Amino acid sequence: MRRLATIIALLLATPVAHAATAPDWRAGLQDFATSHFRHPAWGWQHSRRDYALARELAREDGVAIDDDVLFATAWIHDIAAFVPWEDKDPHHDHSDVGADKLGDVLLRLGFPATKIEAVRAATRTHMFYRKAVGPEAVYLHDADALDWLGAIGVARIIATVEHGNPPTTPPDPDAAPDLPAAVAQIEQNLKDVPPGVQSPAARARVPALVAEARAFLARLRTESEGGAAL
Repeated sequence: MRRLATIIALLLATPVAHAATAPDWRAGLQDFATSHFRHPAWGWQHSRRDYALARELAREDGVAIDDDVLFATAWIHDIAAFVPWEDKDPHHDHSDVGADKLGDVLLRLGFPATKIEAVRAATRTHMFYRKAVGPEAVYLHDADALDWLGAIGVARIIATVEHGNPPTTPPDPDAAPDLPAAVAQIEQNLKDVPPGVQSPAARARVPALVAEARAFLARLRTESEGGAAL
Protein backbone atom coordinates (compact mmCIF):
# COMPACT_ATOMS: atom_id res chain seq x y z
CA MET A 1 0.00 0.00 0.00
CA ARG A 2 2.87 2.33 0.82
CA ARG A 3 4.38 1.66 -2.57
CA LEU A 4 1.04 2.37 -4.29
CA ALA A 5 0.66 5.59 -2.33
CA THR A 6 4.18 6.62 -3.37
CA ILE A 7 3.43 5.96 -7.03
CA ILE A 8 0.21 7.96 -6.86
CA ALA A 9 2.03 10.84 -5.18
CA LEU A 10 4.70 10.82 -7.89
CA LEU A 11 2.08 10.81 -10.62
CA LEU A 12 0.25 13.75 -9.09
CA ALA A 13 3.50 15.68 -8.78
CA THR A 14 4.61 15.02 -12.37
CA PRO A 15 3.67 17.80 -14.84
CA VAL A 16 1.23 16.64 -17.50
CA ALA A 17 2.27 17.31 -21.09
CA HIS A 18 -0.60 18.99 -22.91
CA ALA A 19 -1.10 18.80 -26.66
CA ALA A 20 -0.28 22.01 -28.49
CA THR A 21 -3.36 24.18 -28.95
CA ALA A 22 -4.41 24.60 -32.58
CA PRO A 23 -4.27 28.20 -33.78
CA ASP A 24 -7.57 30.07 -33.53
CA TRP A 25 -7.86 31.13 -37.15
CA ARG A 26 -11.18 32.90 -36.56
CA ALA A 27 -9.73 35.25 -33.98
CA GLY A 28 -6.70 35.72 -36.21
CA LEU A 29 -8.85 36.57 -39.21
CA GLN A 30 -10.88 39.08 -37.22
CA ASP A 31 -7.69 40.71 -35.97
CA PHE A 32 -6.35 40.78 -39.53
CA ALA A 33 -9.56 42.35 -40.86
CA THR A 34 -9.87 44.99 -38.15
CA SER A 35 -6.24 45.95 -38.71
CA HIS A 36 -6.30 46.13 -42.52
CA PHE A 37 -9.90 46.58 -43.69
CA ARG A 38 -10.77 50.14 -42.73
CA HIS A 39 -13.38 51.87 -44.86
CA PRO A 40 -16.81 53.35 -44.03
CA ALA A 41 -18.62 51.32 -46.69
CA TRP A 42 -16.77 48.04 -47.06
CA GLY A 43 -14.53 47.85 -44.01
CA TRP A 44 -14.51 45.14 -41.33
CA GLN A 45 -17.85 46.28 -39.89
CA HIS A 46 -19.48 45.39 -43.21
CA SER A 47 -17.86 41.95 -42.99
CA ARG A 48 -19.24 41.42 -39.50
CA ARG A 49 -22.74 42.38 -40.63
CA ASP A 50 -22.52 40.09 -43.65
CA TYR A 51 -21.59 37.09 -41.51
CA ALA A 52 -24.35 37.64 -38.95
CA LEU A 53 -27.02 38.28 -41.59
CA ALA A 54 -25.99 35.36 -43.81
CA ARG A 55 -26.32 32.96 -40.86
CA GLU A 56 -29.70 34.43 -39.99
CA LEU A 57 -31.00 34.09 -43.54
CA ALA A 58 -29.83 30.49 -43.85
CA ARG A 59 -31.46 29.65 -40.53
CA GLU A 60 -34.75 31.20 -41.67
CA ASP A 61 -34.68 29.09 -44.84
CA GLY A 62 -33.70 25.96 -42.91
CA VAL A 63 -30.53 25.56 -44.98
CA ALA A 64 -27.39 23.96 -43.51
CA ILE A 65 -24.13 25.79 -44.14
CA ASP A 66 -20.45 25.20 -43.51
CA ASP A 67 -19.84 27.90 -40.94
CA ASP A 68 -16.08 27.84 -41.48
CA VAL A 69 -16.52 28.73 -45.13
CA LEU A 70 -19.16 31.36 -44.42
CA PHE A 71 -17.15 33.00 -41.64
CA ALA A 72 -13.95 33.13 -43.66
CA THR A 73 -15.67 34.46 -46.77
CA ALA A 74 -17.61 37.10 -44.86
CA TRP A 75 -14.47 38.45 -43.23
CA ILE A 76 -12.15 38.37 -46.26
CA HIS A 77 -14.32 38.79 -49.37
CA ASP A 78 -13.41 42.47 -49.88
CA ILE A 79 -9.66 42.02 -49.40
CA ALA A 80 -8.98 43.35 -52.91
CA ALA A 81 -10.46 46.72 -51.94
CA PHE A 82 -7.42 47.38 -49.76
CA VAL A 83 -3.69 47.93 -50.14
CA PRO A 84 -1.60 45.88 -50.84
CA TRP A 85 -4.10 43.39 -52.29
CA GLU A 86 -6.01 45.81 -54.54
CA ASP A 87 -5.79 45.82 -58.33
CA LYS A 88 -6.59 49.18 -59.92
CA ASP A 89 -7.16 47.73 -63.39
CA PRO A 90 -10.82 48.64 -64.13
CA HIS A 91 -11.20 45.42 -66.11
CA HIS A 92 -10.45 43.30 -63.03
CA ASP A 93 -13.38 42.82 -60.66
CA HIS A 94 -12.37 43.02 -57.00
CA SER A 95 -14.25 39.77 -56.37
CA ASP A 96 -11.94 37.85 -58.70
CA VAL A 97 -8.81 39.60 -57.50
CA GLY A 98 -9.70 38.86 -53.89
CA ALA A 99 -10.45 35.23 -54.63
CA ASP A 100 -7.02 34.87 -56.21
CA LYS A 101 -5.19 36.50 -53.30
CA LEU A 102 -6.95 35.35 -50.13
CA GLY A 103 -5.47 31.84 -49.98
CA ASP A 104 -2.10 32.79 -48.54
CA VAL A 105 -3.69 34.90 -45.81
CA LEU A 106 -6.12 32.20 -44.68
CA LEU A 107 -3.56 29.40 -44.76
CA ARG A 108 -1.14 31.48 -42.72
CA LEU A 109 -3.86 31.89 -40.09
CA GLY A 110 -4.47 28.14 -39.91
CA PHE A 111 -7.65 27.93 -42.00
CA PRO A 112 -8.34 24.39 -43.31
CA ALA A 113 -6.69 24.04 -46.70
CA THR A 114 -9.46 21.73 -47.92
CA LYS A 115 -11.98 24.59 -47.67
CA ILE A 116 -10.00 27.29 -49.46
CA GLU A 117 -11.64 26.67 -52.84
CA ALA A 118 -15.12 27.03 -51.33
CA VAL A 119 -14.11 30.42 -49.91
CA ARG A 120 -12.70 31.45 -53.27
CA ALA A 121 -15.91 30.46 -55.04
CA ALA A 122 -18.10 32.38 -52.59
CA THR A 123 -15.84 35.41 -52.82
CA ARG A 124 -16.06 35.49 -56.63
CA THR A 125 -19.85 35.66 -56.53
CA HIS A 126 -20.47 37.85 -53.49
CA MET A 127 -21.65 40.88 -55.48
CA PHE A 128 -25.32 41.29 -56.35
CA TYR A 129 -24.62 41.31 -60.09
CA ARG A 130 -23.21 37.76 -59.99
CA LYS A 131 -24.93 34.41 -59.61
CA ALA A 132 -23.96 32.46 -56.50
CA VAL A 133 -24.02 28.66 -56.33
CA GLY A 134 -23.97 26.65 -53.12
CA PRO A 135 -25.39 27.56 -49.69
CA GLU A 136 -22.43 29.47 -48.30
CA ALA A 137 -22.02 31.47 -51.51
CA VAL A 138 -25.75 32.20 -51.83
CA TYR A 139 -26.26 33.45 -48.28
CA LEU A 140 -23.08 35.52 -48.25
CA HIS A 141 -24.12 36.98 -51.63
CA ASP A 142 -27.59 37.86 -50.34
CA ALA A 143 -26.36 39.32 -47.06
CA ASP A 144 -23.93 41.46 -49.02
CA ALA A 145 -26.73 42.58 -51.35
CA LEU A 146 -29.07 43.53 -48.50
CA ASP A 147 -26.29 45.59 -46.97
CA TRP A 148 -26.63 47.94 -49.98
CA LEU A 149 -30.31 48.55 -49.18
CA GLY A 150 -32.26 50.17 -46.34
CA ALA A 151 -30.78 52.65 -43.89
CA ILE A 152 -27.41 50.92 -43.79
CA GLY A 153 -27.17 51.01 -47.58
CA VAL A 154 -27.88 54.75 -47.60
CA ALA A 155 -25.31 55.33 -44.86
CA ARG A 156 -22.66 53.32 -46.69
CA ILE A 157 -23.01 55.26 -49.92
CA ILE A 158 -23.07 58.67 -48.25
CA ALA A 159 -20.08 57.66 -46.14
CA THR A 160 -18.01 57.19 -49.28
CA VAL A 161 -18.48 60.86 -50.07
CA GLU A 162 -17.08 61.85 -46.68
CA HIS A 163 -14.24 59.41 -47.23
CA GLY A 164 -13.41 61.00 -50.58
CA ASN A 165 -14.11 57.92 -52.68
CA PRO A 166 -16.39 57.71 -55.73
CA PRO A 167 -19.73 56.37 -54.39
CA THR A 168 -20.35 53.78 -57.10
CA THR A 169 -20.70 50.02 -57.13
CA PRO A 170 -18.41 48.82 -58.67
CA PRO A 171 -16.25 51.95 -58.15
CA ASP A 172 -16.20 54.31 -61.13
CA PRO A 173 -13.03 56.46 -61.15
CA ASP A 174 -14.83 59.10 -63.22
CA ALA A 175 -17.72 59.55 -60.76
CA ALA A 176 -17.95 62.83 -58.82
CA PRO A 177 -17.58 62.25 -55.05
CA ASP A 178 -20.42 64.52 -53.95
CA LEU A 179 -23.91 64.21 -52.47
CA PRO A 180 -25.83 64.35 -55.78
CA ALA A 181 -23.67 61.49 -57.07
CA ALA A 182 -24.30 59.57 -53.87
CA VAL A 183 -28.05 60.02 -54.19
CA ALA A 184 -27.89 58.85 -57.79
CA GLN A 185 -25.97 55.76 -56.70
CA ILE A 186 -28.49 54.98 -53.95
CA GLU A 187 -31.31 55.21 -56.50
CA GLN A 188 -29.37 52.99 -58.91
CA ASN A 189 -28.79 50.40 -56.19
CA LEU A 190 -32.52 50.31 -55.43
CA LYS A 191 -33.07 49.31 -59.07
CA ASP A 192 -30.11 46.98 -59.59
CA VAL A 193 -29.67 45.13 -56.30
CA PRO A 194 -33.13 43.56 -55.63
CA PRO A 195 -33.23 41.44 -58.82
CA GLY A 196 -29.94 39.82 -57.83
CA VAL A 197 -31.16 38.56 -54.44
CA GLN A 198 -31.52 34.78 -54.59
CA SER A 199 -32.73 33.17 -51.36
CA PRO A 200 -36.36 33.18 -50.12
CA ALA A 201 -35.45 34.70 -46.75
CA ALA A 202 -33.47 37.53 -48.32
CA ARG A 203 -36.10 38.25 -50.97
CA ALA A 204 -38.70 38.58 -48.22
CA ARG A 205 -36.68 41.43 -46.69
CA VAL A 206 -36.16 43.42 -49.87
CA PRO A 207 -39.47 45.38 -50.02
CA ALA A 208 -39.12 46.84 -46.53
CA LEU A 209 -35.50 47.80 -47.10
CA VAL A 210 -36.27 49.44 -50.43
CA ALA A 211 -39.17 51.36 -48.88
CA GLU A 212 -36.91 52.49 -46.05
CA ALA A 213 -34.34 53.90 -48.46
CA ARG A 214 -36.97 55.51 -50.70
CA ALA A 215 -38.53 57.23 -47.68
CA PHE A 216 -35.14 58.73 -46.88
CA LEU A 217 -34.66 59.95 -50.45
CA ALA A 218 -38.13 61.49 -50.50
CA ARG A 219 -37.45 63.37 -47.28
CA LEU A 220 -34.07 64.47 -48.58
CA ARG A 221 -35.65 65.93 -51.71
CA THR A 222 -38.22 67.76 -49.59
CA GLU A 223 -35.48 69.37 -47.53
CA SER A 224 -33.13 70.18 -50.44
CA GLU A 225 -35.38 71.85 -53.02
CA GLY A 226 -35.79 68.61 -54.90
CA GLY A 227 -32.08 67.92 -54.67
CA ALA A 228 -30.98 71.27 -56.09
CA ALA A 229 -29.59 72.41 -52.74
CA LEU A 230 -27.44 69.36 -52.11
